[in-house]
Amino acid sequence: MGGTKRIYLDNAATSWPKPDAVYDAVDRYMRESGAPAGRSVYAEAHQANQIVAATRAAVARLIGADDPRRIAFTLNGTEALNIAIHGLVDEGDRVVTTVAEHNSVLRPLRELESTRGVRVDRVSCNVRGFVDPDDVRAAMGAKTKLVVVTHASNVTGTIQWVADIARIAHERGALVLVDAAQTLGYLPVHVGELGIDLLAAPGHKGLLGPLGTGLLYVRAGVEAKLRTLRQGGTGTQSDQDRHPQTLPYKYEAGSLNVPGIVGLSAGIDFLRLQGNKLRSHHQHLCERLVAGLIEIEGVKVFGPADPADRVGVVSITIDGYDPQEVAAMLDGAHRIQVRAGFHCAPLMHAAIGTIDLGGAVRFSIGVFNTEADIDAAIYAVAEVAAASAAT
Repeated sequence: MGGTKRIYLDNAATSWPKPDAVYDAVDRYMRESGAPAGRSVYAEAHQANQIVAATRAAVARLIGADDPRRIAFTLNGTEALNIAIHGLVDEGDRVVTTVAEHNSVLRPLRELESTRGVRVDRVSCNVRGFVDPDDVRAAMGAKTKLVVVTHASNVTGTIQWVADIARIAHERGALVLVDAAQTLGYLPVHVGELGIDLLAAPGHKGLLGPLGTGLLYVRAGVEAKLRTLRQGGTGTQSDQDRHPQTLPYKYEAGSLNVPGIVGLSAGIDFLRLQGNKLRSHHQHLCERLVAGLIEIEGVKVFGPADPADRVGVVSITIDGYDPQEVAAMLDGAHRIQVRAGFHCAPLMHAAIGTIDLGGAVRFSIGVFNTEADIDAAIYAVAEVAAASAAT
């Protein structure tokens, strides 16, 4: 590698690096405590309980939830989505979703189609990745129980009109599940203002926590309809062999990932201290990246033209190259690390015309990226594109 600086632009997969406070918090917990939450009464276990409760409250404040008990911690965003989808949808139900979704939505719904006879309507998007709320309205039927929509695409970065979609869903009596994997921590997310009934998100992306963390928000009253997927020890009602129905324990069977939750707490604290400037930082770098890439001959940039309409996710193709080749060349020659392929979102790639190209090359901006990182990425892409043109 010759000492070349590593430029990490794969933050849509997981954010890196984390704030120093995240590393310090996890290390301190592991070395000095290591106690489980909700299992014992000694001092370190009590401290673990306090940390979990404080983190739950921090998440609730972040998303505008009025009760921290409505936040259940999960292994990741995928588990949160599976709890919501499998826990709500019954045989004969209808679900409306979009082609912009990740496989963490598409695959559970496909499973329900094949095993429970659930009808799933998949609403298309335009070339920029926007889903028209009126198309969601048209897709809904009398038995539609659930509308599932991503807040922002992990391929094009397109921010969807979630509030409009939620209003339409509620007019028809359906619940709304939002996948906030690419927005929570990057965009303001208020579950009340957006009309969200269930919100699923990982802790390791925009929230800057460790891998192995995630969360599910459940609006008041929805828990009565939402079954559990796992049952086991919770540290509560341990004299009974029936799983607790109280929140958040109903959806938290087994020992919590306390080291991860400790790190997640530190990540959220970091975000709180930064305030609104992180959104401006992402928009500025995203605009710089898009502006540079569209000037390169042979490069096609996908997604909205206005950086206000997207998160810091930019996907491209380069004429004459398979996306995997491009990613390997960027890392091998320039230490620029991106993700190539279908990004676990095959229907979105079909919608934007990249499915037969092997997908696209995705750049995703993080908290600690700089203008110099973006300029280096643009230069590297230009070099790769020029090499293709020369052959």
